[in-house]
This record gives sequence, structure tokens and C-alpha cells, in this order.
Amino acid sequence: MILTVKTNGTETEYIRFGHGEKTLVIIPGLSVKSVLLSEEQIVSAYSPFENEYTVYLFDRRLNMPENYTVYGMANDTAAVMTALGLEDVCLFGVSQGGMIAQCIAIEHPALVSKLVLGSTAARVPGGGIKADAREFLKALYSDEFISKLGIAEALSNVEITEDEEKRFRITSKAADGFDVTDRLSRIKCPTLVIGASNDKIIPPAASAELAELTGGELYMYGAPYGHAVYDEAPDYKARVLEFLKR
Repeated sequence: MILTVKTNGTETEYIRFGHGEKTLVIIPGLSVKSVLLSEEQIVSAYSPFENEYTVYLFDRRLNMPENYTVYGMANDTAAVMTALGLEDVCLFGVSQGGMIAQCIAIEHPALVSKLVLGSTAARVPGGGIKADAREFLKALYSDEFISKLGIAEALSNVEITEDEEKRFRITSKAADGFDVTDRLSRIKCPTLVIGASNDKIIPPAASAELAELTGGELYMYGAPYGHAVYDEAPDYKARVLEFLKR
């Protein structure tokens, strides 16, 4: 069930599942359609976590301003966490969600006990994502994954509403000028960085830089995995869970 929380005059939708004593907060990446529409698949994918963790997955706020930035997203997400009484959580962010997670860990360290950063970067040289929504969808997945599932035509013909186009335009510009390289040393919690060698969106070298600057662990997936390795690699969730349980 999709839930809603109000903070500072804004509304944010989220899902919650699991019944563990620990808390895991997931911040998804840039998307064309709300990830909350895939609630059933998300709950199934993270079922190994549900006995030890209560899991929250937050979407971006509703009614986003045109000039919304990653920094603004981080402040809004931190406010949502505070409103829900969440602190000392395990925080897992992928892609743009990983950028948001970095900002939260830097500016609100009491909220975060462990940090996992997937397919993301500490800075975005040259601006944000410039591809249109359909090209972005195809760039997420490895060629092998698209071929195996036969989804190339489906990705090209996915129906995108006017509101979704607007949402994608705003969020895809949000990382323009993003750079926290000079502040990452403020992150003191244990950190795991996961990247993939065939990432078409975030340069693989960005994962190595991020691990070095945070003093975190680094794990890189080889071919054929790309940006959406978090969805494609069969051992990805187990790798995250093993790190969090240490």
C-alpha cells in the first residue's frame, strides 16, 4: 500500500514493508515512472530483508519545483525521515538516489548508521542526464538483459504521460553541477560502494573515486552488467544484506 507523509507543506509517497527491529531506507534512482507502481516486485525482491529490517522506500516529493536539485531532494528526504521518527538507519541509494544518500549522510549523520551507494557518483561533470525518457530507459539495462527478456520494443514504445515527461525533465536536470567531493570525508559511517564496468550512465571510475573519498569498501561487477546491476545481478541484494548485517 502506498502511504503519504506531509512535511514543510509538501507531500511524499512511500511504501513500508518488513517487520524487523532495524530500519532500512531505500532511495531509488531517476525514473520515468514512479517506482511505487512496482510495489509488488520491490517487496518480492527485498524479501530476504523483511525479518530483520523494516524497509521504507521513498519516492521524490509530489509537485516538484522546476529548479529542484539533488540537494533539495536530500533535504526533503531527511525531513520525511525525521517526521517518521527514523534515525540511525541503514541507508541504500542507487544512481541519483545514491547522490541524495550521500548528502543525507554528510548533512544529517545522526540519521545514518550504514551507507550503501550503488551505480552512483560524487560528482556529475558536464551536467545531468540529457537523454530523453525512452533512451534513458534503454541505457539503464545491459544489452544482454534486454535481449534475454526481449524488451527492446517494449522500452521504445512505453506509454509516458505528460506529467511523467515533466517529472522526468525536472529530475533529470537535478544533478546538474552536483559535486560533494570536498565533503565526503565527513561521512564516518561504514560505507559500501557498488558499481558496474559496463555502466552507460555513470562512468565506472566514479565508483572507485567514491569509495576512495568515503573510505568505503568497493565492489565492481564486470560484464555484462551495467547501470541497473541492482536489478540484474542475482547476488546483488545478498551482497547488500551481508554488508548491513556485519
